Amino acid sequence: MSTKSPSTPTRNRRALVIALVVVAILLATVLVGGEAYARHLVSRCISSQFEKEMGSKIDVSFGPKPMLITWIDGKVGQVKVNSDDSKFGPAVGMVVHAKFNDIEVSNGGKNVIGSSSADVTWGNDGIRETLGGLVSGVTSSASSGMLTLDVLGGISELQVKPQVKDGTVQVETMSASLLGMGLPTDLVQGIVEVFTESLQSYPLGLKATEVKVTDNGIAVQLAGGRTELPAAQADNNIKC
Repeated sequence: MSTKSPSTPTRNRRALVIALVVVAILLATVLVGGEAYARHLVSRCISSQFEKEMGSKIDVSFGPKPMLITWIDGKVGQVKVNSDDSKFGPAVGMVVHAKFNDIEVSNGGKNVIGSSSADVTWGNDGIRETLGGLVSGVTSSASSGMLTLDVLGGISELQVKPQVKDGTVQVETMSASLLGMGLPTDLVQGIVEVFTESLQSYPLGLKATEVKVTDNGIAVQLAGGRTELPAAQADNNIKC
């Protein structure tokens, strides 16, 4: 019996299918590689700027939009930023979980944030460290909404209450006593000023909308509108 070889049309179809498969694989490889590179570049550029503004190392994550499209149109739908040790003004030890929406990324120009929100927690140990050597201990009470500061080695107490007024956190002195007597005004004022500044020094257009005293410290909710974010330099060869 003789074996018939495939007809010319059959061979042509087979060659076309193989060629299309090869092209599809190459195209997929290019897209995957391009997406990985774009995600790395955009992530590095945005991370470097947010780290500069927030004063600490951060973790950044993006929404589902492909970074290749962002690289072309310069728009990021959402960026989530998490930091376990942010430093806002004199404050240390703040934990931040923030969302930045509708970011417009320009090449070498200014980036723009459409809106933002953040949850900030500040533990009693971080508050004590921020307020310095005069304050040896900090306790907080969710039920009273106040914090008690041990001053001058614990021989005196200063009770304060943070509140949001006109978009900023104000820290009000509720009581101050030294062995039954009042603490010096200058001492109290100095501590309260540092405390207040720590709760007002937020970056990237964020402002306080709510503050709560918990049994572990303070929780602050922030919100921000449209604000400019100067472009960062990712390294010596790439501008964001």
